[in-house]
Amino acid sequence: MKPGISSYTYAWAVGVPGSTPPRPLSARDLIDIAELYRLSVVQIADNLPLENLPPGELDELFEYAGSKGISIEMGGRGLTAEHTMKCLHAAERLKSPILRMVIDSHGFEPGLQTIISLLKDLVPELKSRRIKLAVENHDRLKARDFEKIIQSVGSEWAGICLDSVNSMGAGEGFETVSEILLPYTINLHIKDFTIFRVSHKMGLVIEGRPAGQGFLNIPELAEKAESSGLCNSAVLELWTPPEPSLEDTIAKESAWAAESINYLKRVLQKIKK
Repeated sequence: MKPGISSYTYAWAVGVPGSTPPRPLSARDLIDIAELYRLSVVQIADNLPLENLPPGELDELFEYAGSKGISIEMGGRGLTAEHTMKCLHAAERLKSPILRMVIDSHGFEPGLQTIISLLKDLVPELKSRRIKLAVENHDRLKARDFEKIIQSVGSEWAGICLDSVNSMGAGEGFETVSEILLPYTINLHIKDFTIFRVSHKMGLVIEGRPAGQGFLNIPELAEKAESSGLCNSAVLELWTPPEPSLEDTIAKESAWAAESINYLKRVLQKIKK
C-alpha cells in the first residue's frame, strides 16, 4: 500500500463550515505538500469538491499532479445517481483508480435497498471506466449494513473505504467494524483517536490524535489491509481539535500532519520488508 494525504488531513486549512481561513488550501497546494513529503497519493474529497470544476481545470490539475509523480484519488459525498455520475466523470478525467463516496448528504439518507439498487446500476459505468467505487463507512449505518450492500451488489467494482473512527457514531468499535469490513476494503483511511472521560465523569469524548499516538493499532491494521491484496493506498486523515484561534489550529494541524505522515511511512515500509 502507498501512503497518502487527503483534503481531510488538512481540513481546517481547507476550511470547515463557519471557519474559513483567509487563503484556503487548494488542490494544487495538497499536491505540493505531497511532493514535499515524497508521497505519491493525494485523495481530494468532498470538502474540496473537484466535481464542480470545469473539464479544462481538471485536466490541468491532472497534468500538474502527474508532473510531480502524484496520483489523485477522487472523493465525493451524496450517492444520488446524478451526483455520483458527476463525480465519476471528474474521476475519469483525473484518471483516479477509485471513487470514494460517502452515501448520505443533506436531505438524502437512502435505505439499504435504494443504496444497493443505485450501486448495481452504477456497476456498468464503473467497469467501463475501470474505476472502483469505495463506499465509506459512516455514522448512520452499521458495519453489517455495509457488508450487506457490498455482498448484494456482488461486483469487484464496488468495495469499502474503511475509516477507523466514523462507525463510532453508529455505536460500533473499530475492532468489530474492521473484522467485518476488511475483506471488502479497497481504500483505507488512517485516522488515529483517543477516548477520555469528561471532568464530571458522566460521559466520554472521542478526539483525534496524530497517527501512532492514539488507540488505533495502525501497524496491525495496515498489515491486514496489505495482506488482502485489494487495498492500494492508506490515506491519512486527522481530527485535529481546535485551538482558540484559527491560525493556531492550522499550525497545529500542520504539525500533526508532519508527525503522522512520517509515522505512517515508517509503518508501511516495515510491512513491505
